[in-house]
Amino acid sequence: MSIPTDRSAPWWSHGYVWLVIAGPAAVIVAGFVTVWLAVRTPDPVVDADYYRRGIEINKTLAREKALLPALQGRNHAATPPADPQ
Repeated sequence: MSIPTDRSAPWWSHGYVWLVIAGPAAVIVAGFVTVWLAVRTPDPVVDADYYRRGIEINKTLAREKALLPALQGRNHAATPPADPQ
């Protein structure tokens, strides 16, 4: 694109004008895309009993953590050695 040197040329014939307009225009388009995505795919609703479910998950993890040494011992005993002698 050539840059006109004539100052009396209309504003749309100057390339720098379009460069300045492109930034805000891209932001406006991105905003509309974001709104469209937010309306099209809403976030799921959090369960009303989320706290109780979290406590249950923590209890399950604590129970599994208590059994971890036994599971490691069982797995070690069931696994053959890497290099038999």
